[in-house]
Amino acid sequence: MSAPPAGQLPASSLLQLIWLASPALPVGGFSYSEGLEAAVECGEVTTEAMATRWLSDQLQLALTRGDLAVIAQAIPAWRTGDLERIAELNAWVLQTRETSELRAQAEQMGRSLLEWLRNHEGASAAHITAYARMQPTYPVAYALAASQTAAGVRDCLLAYAFGWAENMMQAALKSVPLGQSAGQRILARLSGDIPGAVEAAMSLPDDQRQAFSPMLAILSAQHETQYSRLFRS
Repeated sequence: MSAPPAGQLPASSLLQLIWLASPALPVGGFSYSEGLEAAVECGEVTTEAMATRWLSDQLQLALTRGDLAVIAQAIPAWRTGDLERIAELNAWVLQTRETSELRAQAEQMGRSLLEWLRNHEGASAAHITAYARMQPTYPVAYALAASQTAAGVRDCLLAYAFGWAENMMQAALKSVPLGQSAGQRILARLSGDIPGAVEAAMSLPDDQRQAFSPMLAILSAQHETQYSRLFRS
């Protein structure tokens, strides 16, 4: 088999990123709405346009400044074996989850992805064992999985953001509810926003990383006692 042209991502790495971004990855992403269901319940999101704005804002204000910025730092740390830096980033994720549901989501998906990694070639057993002692979170576990590919940080972040967008679009379809065509329009809008969000995340130093989204936190807390629910967050 001939090598890919210079600068082109090897097919195996591209497929691995597609796999990691897939809603079929058995980490439970489909079971969370990240507060969107509560926003629907209280009337903040009731139409396609409102769902689109909500998710675009969440991408820009929460995901970009939090998870994507963490992953951008965690991938090179995993590649150099800097476990002290990994522990620092992982602790930041845990400390900045503002509700019990959001923290439980990060932990459950992190544990599930780490278990998936145990059964696939790539991540070293030493890294998996070391990380299992740190109360794994999903963004940092994703960085471990993505760090085993030949992909650059930007491509890894694009895959993560698209996987998030696809899961959240499906959550909107079920909770608003909306039709499939509306879902594809929402995904198109988010796909257009993702490259800029990734560039912003890659440029954020530690002292500008944040997870301050008051309305999202309030709705997430309300979701904990919401009477009728489809999702776990």
